[in-house]
Amino acid sequence: MAAKYKRILLKLSGEALMGENSYGIHRSTMGRIVAELDEISKLGVEVAIVVGGGNIFRGMTSANDGIERVTADYMGMLATVMNALALHDAMKQIGLASCIQSALHIEQVVEPYVRGKAMRYLAEGKVVIFAAGTGNPFFTTDTAAALRGMEMDADIMLKATKVDGVYTSDPKIDPQATRFKELSFDEAIAKNLQVMDATALTLCRDQKLLLKVFSIFKAGALKRIILGEDEGTLVTV
Repeated sequence: MAAKYKRILLKLSGEALMGENSYGIHRSTMGRIVAELDEISKLGVEVAIVVGGGNIFRGMTSANDGIERVTADYMGMLATVMNALALHDAMKQIGLASCIQSALHIEQVVEPYVRGKAMRYLAEGKVVIFAAGTGNPFFTTDTAAALRGMEMDADIMLKATKVDGVYTSDPKIDPQATRFKELSFDEAIAKNLQVMDATALTLCRDQKLLLKVFSIFKAGALKRIILGEDEGTLVTV
């Protein structure tokens, strides 16, 4: 089957890399995710990733614990660079070409973000991993993902979560909760469905960037989305 999307932006949370651990990186979980990325890359899909850092450091939580918010946010950005390096290494081990671009300049470790170079890498078939969010405090990695998705001219943004879509209520609490197959950005914002933060949702809505929410822990879900099968929840204009 042919891929439905040519270029995707995957928002991968730090928590997705924890697997069964309570913090840090679960190697086998990361290995499985990377293997799935390799599979869709071989279908000709160009893959860009924005990675979070919540498995190592959460800026908002630490700000509430007394660290100055701006300082905490920069610490969180550095955590995303660590995750990006781990992903890059895992991809290298299976022969999947990738590169890292960071919104914070740490040139001994990663390249700085340059849109033109990132676009060229994608066209060459490399996975581009974006680290350090937007490079600014007060913005989440959700917002960074929306921004990079638009800058890369992605066909769709895929938000990888622990739940297989957006539900009417928390399915862990409410057994009657049902999954939305599709909903609009305005519905998601009005109903406060916790899909992404409001800034990211508004950016996607205004620029008509499709959003798909799915579970990264569901084997084969990523490939099924790429092939256009019914998986997760599509958020559209």
